[in-house]
Amino acid sequence: MSPKRKAVFAIPGDLDTVTGGYIYEKRLLEHLRRSGREVRHLRLPDSFPMPSDRDMEVSAAALSDVDPGTPIILDGFVSGGIDPVALASIRAPTIAMVHHPLAMESGLDAAQRTHLFTTERANLELVDHVLVPSPHTAGLLVGEYGVPAEKITIATPGTDRPLQPQAAIEPPLILAVGLHHPRKGHDVLLKALGLIADLNWQACVVGRIHDAPSFEGLLTLRRDLGLETLVEIQGQVSQEALDRLWTRAQIFALASEFEGYGMVFAEALVRGLPVVACRAGAIQDTVPERAGLFAPPRDPEAFANALRTLLATPSLRAAKAEAARAAGADLPEWDDTARIAGAILDRLSNS
Repeated sequence: MSPKRKAVFAIPGDLDTVTGGYIYEKRLLEHLRRSGREVRHLRLPDSFPMPSDRDMEVSAAALSDVDPGTPIILDGFVSGGIDPVALASIRAPTIAMVHHPLAMESGLDAAQRTHLFTTERANLELVDHVLVPSPHTAGLLVGEYGVPAEKITIATPGTDRPLQPQAAIEPPLILAVGLHHPRKGHDVLLKALGLIADLNWQACVVGRIHDAPSFEGLLTLRRDLGLETLVEIQGQVSQEALDRLWTRAQIFALASEFEGYGMVFAEALVRGLPVVACRAGAIQDTVPERAGLFAPPRDPEAFANALRTLLATPSLRAAKAEAARAAGADLPEWDDTARIAGAILDRLSNS
């Protein structure tokens, strides 16, 4: 029996963190192992992408200890936040996994944005290869970070197929699933819902609380808009509870300002849910026009108009749902993602 092909996946913090990026990396790690590879999870300190001096030192030492013949996949927080001098000292081949450029995150001050842009750009020049989840992210790295196109591989996240059929409820449930962070635009969704309170619907917004003040602000906004009986707002829920919400939904609506891919949009598609979203980031790489309606970012009125159109036109909603289901059927599964990433690991192992 030939020995298993070895690799290291360096990820900061808790691998069970419920965000798209962590879910992507956890599932990719699992499926790389299932494909016959011996992939070691190297847990780095959770202060990335802005590590303390001590965390930087510990991380650099751990990465430098990896055998030169064993390729390392670097989580985007690591590849974007590690000191370029430390990255240059790593002997093993390195692959940056860039979900979206760190400097494009909302809520950064000018100094943070400049630091992250400068550091990530330098590190992308140093790594041997780059994995991204979408053509949009690939284009950003080529156009704004100077990464050669041939150095980038698109490894679209896999999407699990639902085990339960849809069991939609009345009035129609509008579902939003996304981290409670300003970038996800939950406030825009609430304002849009306030503009269509004359229609018959119910809504639920659910996601891990990343920004507590933002979450509290949503609760206050819901009260001020008089939506407390119509809109449920929750933090992180169990997978079982989330599956029930997905099954009961008829519309998926998320007003995110930017996505490097948008795994929840893919999940909506495989469940046959018409989507209301913003023309932002890689969302339209994931959601085809035929499966959704789109508004400009940070435009509650336009978002409300899209929701109103779907709610008031059952035939259009049904057509969008069918298009979503068809698009979802074409999405890759996790074995496909692992096969793409595995080919890069193999190439670097043999170089």
